[in-house]
Amino acid sequence: MEINLSVTEENYIKAIYHLQQADGNVSTNEVAKELATKPASVTDMLKKLKQKKILNYEKYQGFRLSNDGRRIALGIVRKHRLWEYFLVEKLQFGWDEVHEVAEELEHISSKKLIDKLDAFLEYPKFDPHGDPIPDVNGKMAAQPQINLTDLPVNQLAAVSSVGIQSTELLELLKHKNIAIGTKLEVKKKFAFDNSLEIKIKGQNAFTISQQLAQALFVKMV
Repeated sequence: MEINLSVTEENYIKAIYHLQQADGNVSTNEVAKELATKPASVTDMLKKLKQKKILNYEKYQGFRLSNDGRRIALGIVRKHRLWEYFLVEKLQFGWDEVHEVAEELEHISSKKLIDKLDAFLEYPKFDPHGDPIPDVNGKMAAQPQINLTDLPVNQLAAVSSVGIQSTELLELLKHKNIAIGTKLEVKKKFAFDNSLEIKIKGQNAFTISQQLAQALFVKMV
């Protein structure tokens, strides 16, 4: 059974999905912060979503998506990540330019279009930022990865995903020649401010901040 949803409702569902990945049940204040809106507006929307059986809510326990809600959220995430992949791989957008365009395209409801897009792209498993793309059944490929801050010194690894996808961060990574698949080693960890000296093949070693390191995930090579 398909549930008709507005763009705003879909944005709420996606935000709740991402928030509950981190800490299980989600609070009104967390959603308000994530969507930069007032808690009162969030409460009204949550009532609507509860009536549509998209949310499970327990008093004082917060709320989380129902099975239907999770299915809808994964569909939105799938569309968003497929469009990002299409924009980067086929239209040569920069990986720091695609998020906002994909935010608009993710609300196209045609299932046939999205299934054909998936097939046209040859069923990619990961988007340009290294995030897994849910398949038509909502299943995602597992990615064994660790945070760059946990990588042992002198261990070769490849960048597998980016935790924060703000334009500013992606611009900084571009400036430092760091992309998905970039092979690097940590040469030194500085106790003073937890910054890291890293070395990319063919380049001189350079230092990155703890904040930047925490946004990067890598897999051992």
